[in-house]
Amino acid sequence: QVQLVESGGGKVQPGGSLRLSCAASGSGFIRIDAMGWYRQAPGKERELVAAITAGGTTNYADSVKGRFTVSRDNAKNTVYLQMNNLKPEDTAVYYCNADAYDQVQYRSLQLWGQGTLVTVSS
Repeated sequence: QVQLVESGGGKVQPGGSLRLSCAASGSGFIRIDAMGWYRQAPGKERELVAAITAGGTTNYADSVKGRFTVSRDNAKNTVYLQMNNLKPEDTAVYYCNADAYDQVQYRSLQLWGQGTLVTVSS
């Protein structure tokens, strides 16, 4: 039905920048509500990086405040994560997440992207 497709990951040096994108597509009957980004580094638990509500309210992990910016384009059902001044500890697989509602079957959904790898190293 609805898929979240991520892009923008890659390898950068410390201090570099990347912009991740996550687009929801596949159905006009799925309402996308809050969206966010999680990450998981090897040997660590998945953690919330940033989230944004449909109204634009944002929340960030303390470790990325001032460096990352989450935004969204509701017309495109797309969420972005601008990552500046990247540090080695930011290395992880980043997963897009969305809270959604199926307006045909009247049910809430949790959607996940396939993950995109961000590697920060010299």
